[in-house]
Amino acid sequence: MVQKQITRGTSRILGRLGSLSTRLAVSDEEIREAQKIRFEVFCEEFFARQQTDPSSRVEQEDHDKWCDHLLVLDTANEASPKTVGTQRFLVKKASDKTPVFRSQSEFDLEGLAVRHPDKTFMELGRSCILEAYRSRRTMELMWHGTWAYAIENSVDVMTGCASFHAQSIEDIKPALNFLASLSVPDTPWKVDPVSDDCLSIQQLLLEDDTAMEPKKAIRTLPPLIKGYLRLGAVFSDHVVFDKAFGTIDIAVILPVENINPRYVNYYGADASKHDKPLSSASSEG
Repeated sequence: MVQKQITRGTSRILGRLGSLSTRLAVSDEEIREAQKIRFEVFCEEFFARQQTDPSSRVEQEDHDKWCDHLLVLDTANEASPKTVGTQRFLVKKASDKTPVFRSQSEFDLEGLAVRHPDKTFMELGRSCILEAYRSRRTMELMWHGTWAYAIENSVDVMTGCASFHAQSIEDIKPALNFLASLSVPDTPWKVDPVSDDCLSIQQLLLEDDTAMEPKKAIRTLPPLIKGYLRLGAVFSDHVVFDKAFGTIDIAVILPVENINPRYVNYYGADASKHDKPLSSASSEG
């Protein structure tokens, strides 16, 4: 059985920043709001292939029932808060045979968990924010909620896939070069692709050693990958082509013990940075 997730079914606020707050979805209706956000971002903005009836205007899949869903809410109108962002969490150990990680269709995260049987893993997925709210502040609050959830669930390793919204591998060669130079994991955290539609980053770079000045390379990274990098994550040495979503995916492994102390201190070891009453948080601007 999947480890019981402590925060399931509660509406405790996991963080506030200005008029934004973050907490878990606590009802089917709220999960559906998250799925609507996913449809708007993935299917309408980035043209992902819809798996269900497009007229439903939701992006959903079977894994949703196993997961907790983080919501970012605009509470400027307290009587009618608006869902503006979401992320999905699945917590499990290697001994939890069902369900498998959602990213297992691309990378062998199950095998990674087996190699670390004493660790509790948390898979992050379906992370998205409405374009009008896509700012550093919103991303910061989402990370705060993620950190609070990880603490409450005694998570040892955060993992999942992060995506490049690119049509061609040529478009992201400099970014991959940069990641390969810094972040290909050592053997304990190495994760292999299971999809045949994959490409070795090292082989790619042997064929073309295009380099880019590090600061410029960082600017080419998608915000989510940039955030993982700053936290101290390592990445797979392969990428996988996700044809349904039209993305090029890379596996992310972030052992909690490896998180940059700067960010632990910033968010608080107990995730207290943005755990304040709304009136106080609003004064932060």
